[in-house]
Amino acid sequence: MSGIPALNCAEHACFLDVDGTLLELAGSPGGVRVDPSLIQWLEQLASATGGALALISGRPIADIDRLFFPLRLPAAGLHGLELRDASGSVRWTAPLSSDIPRLLALAREWASSRPGLLVEDKSGTFAVHYRNAPRLGGEVRSFMNDLLRQSGGNYCLQPGKMVAEIKPKGRDKGTAIEAFMDAPPFAGRKPVFVGDDATDEQAFPAVEALGGIAIKVGAGATSARWRLKDVSAVRAWLVRSIALCAEAGNLRA
Repeated sequence: MSGIPALNCAEHACFLDVDGTLLELAGSPGGVRVDPSLIQWLEQLASATGGALALISGRPIADIDRLFFPLRLPAAGLHGLELRDASGSVRWTAPLSSDIPRLLALAREWASSRPGLLVEDKSGTFAVHYRNAPRLGGEVRSFMNDLLRQSGGNYCLQPGKMVAEIKPKGRDKGTAIEAFMDAPPFAGRKPVFVGDDATDEQAFPAVEALGGIAIKVGAGATSARWRLKDVSAVRAWLVRSIALCAEAGNLRA
C-alpha cells in the first residue's frame, strides 16, 4: 500500500466497486459476506466527505442496499444502468428492452444441462457465472456472443471474473461516475475510484480524465496508475483514509 494516495475528504469524491474490492468474491453472488466494521467505515467516509461517497457495482441497487443495510448510499447498479443520486432518486439511464426476457430464457435453458453454471437475472441485464465450472468459460462466452447476434444490436457482452453478462451498450461504470460528478455533493471534487475487474477498467480513464485517482485491486493489466494488492489492502487503505480525515477535522469522533 506504500505510496497509494489516501483520500482527502475535503477534496475527493470516493467511488468504490463492491465485489472483489470491498468484499471477497464468493462462489455465487449471494454467498458474499459483509462484516459490521465495513459498514461502519463506509458510514464514517460518507460523513467525512460530506456525502461524496458512492458504490459502483454490477449488482442491482436493491441488492447493494440488502448487503449494506442500514446504509443507503448513492449508488450505480448494473454497471451504470441504474443510478441513485444523493437525494435518493433512482433512474434508469437506458431504456429496457423486451429482448432481455427472451434471451434470459434461452440462457437458462442452455445452462440447465451444464452443471456448475449459474444464470443471474438482474432485471434489465443478465449474467452467466461459471466460477463453479471454470472449464466452461470459453463455451459460456461463445454462447453469450451467439445470443448477442439474436438481439436488436443494442447490447454488448461484458466479461468479468468467471462471468459473462449481456447489458445495454453505452452505459458503464465510467459514464456512471461522470454523471455523479455533475451533481452535488460530488461536483467540484476530484474522483477517486477503486475497482478490481474488467468492468472497472472502463471507469479508470474517465476518472483520470477528470483529474482523479484510479486504483486497481489485484493482479493483471490495467490502465490505472495505482494498485492495491487485494480486498484486505483496500480495507487497510480505507482505515488509513478515515484516520487522516479525522486528523484533518473532517470526521467527528
